[in-house]
Amino acid sequence: MQPVHVGVGPVTPAQVVAVARGGAPVELTGEALDAIDRARAVVERLAAAPTPAYGVSTGFGALATRHIPAERRRDLQRSLVRSHAAGSGPEVEREVVRAMMLLRLSTLATGRTGVRRETARLLADLLTHGITPVVREHGSLGCSGDLAPLSHCALALMGEGQVRDASGASLPAAQALAAAGLAPVELAEKEGLALINGTDGMLGMLLLSLHDLRVLLRTADVAAAMSVEAQLGTDRVFAEDLQALRPHPGQAASAANLRALLADSGVVASHRTPGQGVQCDRVQDAYSLRCSPQVHGAARDTLDHAATVASRELASAIDNPVVLPPDGDGPGRVESNGNFHGAPVGYVLDFLAIAAADVASIAERRTDRFLDRARSHGLPPFLADDPGVDSGLMIAQYTQAGIVSELKRLAVPASVDSIPSSAMQEDHVSMGWSAARKLRRAVDGLGRVLAVEVMAGARALELRASTGSTAGVAPAAATGAVVRRLRAAGVGGPGPDRHLSPEIEACVDLVQSGAVLAAAEEQIGELA
Repeated sequence: MQPVHVGVGPVTPAQVVAVARGGAPVELTGEALDAIDRARAVVERLAAAPTPAYGVSTGFGALATRHIPAERRRDLQRSLVRSHAAGSGPEVEREVVRAMMLLRLSTLATGRTGVRRETARLLADLLTHGITPVVREHGSLGCSGDLAPLSHCALALMGEGQVRDASGASLPAAQALAAAGLAPVELAEKEGLALINGTDGMLGMLLLSLHDLRVLLRTADVAAAMSVEAQLGTDRVFAEDLQALRPHPGQAASAANLRALLADSGVVASHRTPGQGVQCDRVQDAYSLRCSPQVHGAARDTLDHAATVASRELASAIDNPVVLPPDGDGPGRVESNGNFHGAPVGYVLDFLAIAAADVASIAERRTDRFLDRARSHGLPPFLADDPGVDSGLMIAQYTQAGIVSELKRLAVPASVDSIPSSAMQEDHVSMGWSAARKLRRAVDGLGRVLAVEVMAGARALELRASTGSTAGVAPAAATGAVVRRLRAAGVGGPGPDRHLSPEIEACVDLVQSGAVLAAAEEQIGELA
């Protein structure tokens, strides 16, 4: 696997995913090492000066007024990391911790933090060797950075705390470092603070969620197309000239996807003209069918806004205090600032949770229409084989509804909350980490809701093809390919009731992995 090279410029979202999920090794560039050395020289000059400098020769937070003598400063850094590694609860996922480590390394590489090159190199080595510190879920307020989660990572650099090796085994950090031929570092002035004072945890989760949502929002268009088609809806409302009357880019993209997905559908064509084929007596389709591009499109535009914020964060050097290297004849300086506040990231994390909840909500409404004989236009109740004896997908919709209800709770913003900390020195915090944690659950829930809709759509399309006036009529190429992909993966079609949970989980895997989307795109090309 090709290594990700970390330089003074920002890493890309694709590189974050490659390291976090793909296990890509990491290397610092020579340019980054030179920038690190220049910033370190500034810190060492201030450390030798008699005047106190925050983060270099003083305490932290509410204890910033205490000047620390030179002989205690390494104790200061060590104590900072140990005391701040105060997380509690379940382990944070490996991919999140690796993303957080890479993003912190990227900031170190800008030459704005004042760490030594050996400290930055060790962080890169942990990523390369697959050594992942054990980070606990609770502990970050999203201000002064993700202090507790990053402290658990910094603790591993000191050879302390628990980690998981590349195989996933849990062991003491010192043992894992030794097995990899690595030596722990003794943190020098400012290094402990530089390792823990960033928004890297919440940003890492934002980037991973953006990656997943780009797949899921296109898959939502696939699911909606299957619902429109199998519920004998019209594709005329997705026409380009109608969508242009409201020029939101996400709406236009979603509608274009729906047109492509439904192109040449025999099912849609069978009832396009009143009096031909299936009886067509509806003036308008329900909102959940007709307004799919408007809802999916708004979510897409929200995602694009969040991606813009993420790109700015990737280009940031977040630390407090921050090192401003020599400029011309100036000596360089270390300055306090508030760039560690997580509000910009927290807001969009919350915004995306709202979008995920609404896309899931409209998908559940489309699914419910399949199951109600009064609204499904000739499909059997609950898509059951022998209604009354069989329940079909009745309880699959219950599962959807339960998840959608949870997503609505997860859509309540975390970023409007603030609990003062550090003896009122840190009196307004972002709760961005909490916003990120709930967004991850929301993204997972959205994938599960879409999976049930895809299952229902596939079953309904097969029922249309085998019974009634649409018997023998072919679906669109893209939706037909999705049905075949599900069947190849063991997600069964119409028939007597059977144990449904394994099939739902198989469909969830197909949706979240992008396999459903790929099946459609193999027929009609890449969706917008």
